[in-house]
Amino acid sequence: MQATEVPRAVAAARAVASSLGLTADDAIVLQDSNKLTLRLLPCDVVARVAPVAQQIAQFEVELAQRLVESGCPVAALDPRVEPGVYERDGFVVTLWTYYEPASSREISPVEYAKALERLHAGMRELDFPAPHFMDRVEQAQRLVASRDLTPELADADRELLGDTLRSLRRVIGERGGAEQLLHGEPHPGNVLSTENGLLFIDLETCCRGPVEFDLAHAPEEVGEHYSGVSPDLLRECRTLVLAIIATWRWELGDQLPDGRRLGAEWLDQIRARGFTAG
Repeated sequence: MQATEVPRAVAAARAVASSLGLTADDAIVLQDSNKLTLRLLPCDVVARVAPVAQQIAQFEVELAQRLVESGCPVAALDPRVEPGVYERDGFVVTLWTYYEPASSREISPVEYAKALERLHAGMRELDFPAPHFMDRVEQAQRLVASRDLTPELADADRELLGDTLRSLRRVIGERGGAEQLLHGEPHPGNVLSTENGLLFIDLETCCRGPVEFDLAHAPEEVGEHYSGVSPDLLRECRTLVLAIIATWRWELGDQLPDGRRLGAEWLDQIRARGFTAG
């Protein structure tokens, strides 16, 4: 979120919480990315705040309710207020349960894999509309094709990303494997280690695709403990994810801290995996 918007976003979250009967005298920033995540005190609620024009909060709220009801390992909305999306001063605010972190924050690959298997099992039972994971590939291809949108992307890197995205989109599409509802980005930053076990957060990224696409966001050791995956498809999905997130880092206006350096590192990883331009 733009630094100039943060004070207003915090004020909006505190005002929404107060209007719902929660005492929010203070706010601690837990994460600042495309949306602001706050811990409001002393009511101890997690507020997720985003500009009205850049959010799909209703999608996330409805999906979280369905997944919690199904017993999936996801963070729940705060039970003290009516589930919903609250708008204030140009922002939308959603309120979530705060979970005390586990005494040990170390997450084993086995625990990670089993939690993701449980999430996927629950998601398979849901009839919930979500975009396809290939939509993300198309978006990345549009960015690579536009010098106006990615002006600082070097020609050689642009060619590498374009070739990688095009090739893997074709190869993965031709596999025709089973697809289902996915988290979309179950990387370690979207996993809470709590006293009640692992919980996944940030459900706005949910999409449909093969489970290997989700596993491609997790540490490599996690895939070794997840049952029934295709090693070839997982390897292809890992490179595809690298190409997508590397492309995002070169988009004009990208706000991820140290994003250009990360983008360059991910390009090097794509090359190390044997992908070259041309």
